[in-house]
Amino acid sequence: MRRRITSLRYRTAGGEQGVMQPGSHGRVLHNLLGITRKREMDVAEYETLVAVQEKYLGCVGPDTQMTADLLCQMHRDWLGKLYAWAGCYRTVELAKGKFKWPPAYLVEQNMKVFERETLIRFTPCWPDAATDISHALAVVHAELLLIHPFREGNGRLARWLADLMAAQAGLYLPKYQFTGRGAQASRAEYLEAVQRGYAGDYRALETFFARALERGRGA
Repeated sequence: MRRRITSLRYRTAGGEQGVMQPGSHGRVLHNLLGITRKREMDVAEYETLVAVQEKYLGCVGPDTQMTADLLCQMHRDWLGKLYAWAGCYRTVELAKGKFKWPPAYLVEQNMKVFERETLIRFTPCWPDAATDISHALAVVHAELLLIHPFREGNGRLARWLADLMAAQAGLYLPKYQFTGRGAQASRAEYLEAVQRGYAGDYRALETFFARALERGRGA
């Protein structure tokens, strides 16, 4: 998806997405449950994600076309009980270190391009001679994460989408190895591969997904 828009002409206001939960010392986003401790919020996000993932594995079938609207619905079903803005595109600017994701006002346009040029191309995700599944996962993953469409949960949503694509292809779910032995090295490999994917070099991310799928098969 090389035609994404990345101009930084102006910034949007953060609105409710820029507000932190009172009493959280700036560590927890304003939420519907009044949670102030990051560890408690991490657990809440994890538990709701596990529950909704099971639901989607049962309702997203081999012929399901992934769309931007579906991703918004997935985000809403996951975080809707925690955040009022769940399922809505971000209104805040996001950065990590010196890297800045494309500005918030361009997210909707970028997601339309992503749907038209990437999601429609690679989903439904079916194995065939022309498309390697690891390549499909890598391209979709990198392009979605480059847009970073939501205020929170982009990485987890992208990996959830990869799980659904693998299931569509009739494969075992990827095992990312982000916990337990080897987790630190696996996370470092993943982050570096994603960064390379931002520049259109998907090879490292393809390798990462190929290994994750192999681990999933052997789990």
